[in-house]
Amino acid sequence: MNTPIKGHRPNSVASTSQRRFRLGLIINPFSGIGGAVALKGSDGPEIREQALALGAIPQSNNKTAVALQECLALSDRIEIITAADEMGQTLAQRLGFQTTTVFTPAQSQTEADDTLAAAQAIYAAGVDCLLFAGGDGTARNICSVWPNHVPALGVPAGCKIHSGVFAISPKGAGKVIHQMVTGELVSAELADVRDIDEEKFRAGTVIAKHFGELLIPSELQYVQAVKMGGKESDDLVLTDLAAYLAEIRDEYPDHAFIMGSGSTIDFVMQEWGFANTLLGVDVVMDHKQIAVDTTAADLEALIAQHPCKLVITLIGGQGHIFGRGNQQLSPQLIRALGKENIIVVATKTKLESLAQRPLHCDTGDSELDEALSGNIDIITGYRDHVLYRVGVDYAG
Repeated sequence: MNTPIKGHRPNSVASTSQRRFRLGLIINPFSGIGGAVALKGSDGPEIREQALALGAIPQSNNKTAVALQECLALSDRIEIITAADEMGQTLAQRLGFQTTTVFTPAQSQTEADDTLAAAQAIYAAGVDCLLFAGGDGTARNICSVWPNHVPALGVPAGCKIHSGVFAISPKGAGKVIHQMVTGELVSAELADVRDIDEEKFRAGTVIAKHFGELLIPSELQYVQAVKMGGKESDDLVLTDLAAYLAEIRDEYPDHAFIMGSGSTIDFVMQEWGFANTLLGVDVVMDHKQIAVDTTAADLEALIAQHPCKLVITLIGGQGHIFGRGNQQLSPQLIRALGKENIIVVATKTKLESLAQRPLHCDTGDSELDEALSGNIDIITGYRDHVLYRVGVDYAG
């Protein structure tokens, strides 16, 4: 089920307007190594050493290769940000991808600490999506440090795949990444990370526990809403969207919600019981409308006093989210908010009307426009999200 996405900090972004898709890559080289030799897992150095002594052959890199081969035709549009040697660098370079290495493990037999350190280094470098190969243990490690506003997807390579963060196959993982790079609509949903006790599993008992969630990209399946005369004809879509935004609002009673301009936001405000400035920016906090038709100075003063979230939509057909009809949202305000506090809402009909063209930012600050580029989460209905790219057509 799709749920509200709560970010930790803005994802850093490359500083070129025609940049490559930045794909993080982590391979657990020994994931699943105990499966073929009936050890029912690979957690712990003793199990891995035993598996190797029994003749087990690591398969994670081979499975990751199957995934990445789905993207070989796009290799000139992708940069892989990864860890050294068998954790990703060797494979990425062998396949011909532009590769940047940001972490080197201390020894060839990598441990959970290496996965954690690699994930942290890759996130710090700034990526559009993380692809990782492993099993539930790897997913659990990554989940403990990876923020849930940046998508991640697992290549199934372990003995245990109880978590919902893996593609159905390595090839399937590659196809989803291919869709993201080419700009197709890709759903975003929070999926469970689960893991079992391997010792109990070896004794015949399966006890899977929930350890967290990761935001995953998944293939979009939906029925397109009807659009007539440039206006949504199915008010149920917008009603559901307003109800979902109300749930998010109620989770943050101490936050001021800055409500951007446009007909979609106007509908939401009316559903919430507020008169709205259709072409202006109003503010709601704790079920009260605390400001109407605000200026940039008003909003900059507001954010100095309260934590804030911004709710905006896009201009249908054009795709602008900043700089068209909402100049009250100044670069200073947007920087102070941070990307993780910007909530973009739009119907899938409106997104489809863009014909896969990217969204645009024209804040008047080119560095900020570049920092806002990349894939973002867009709320499209009740607990319904998609990933869509902002500001760039990936170079190719």
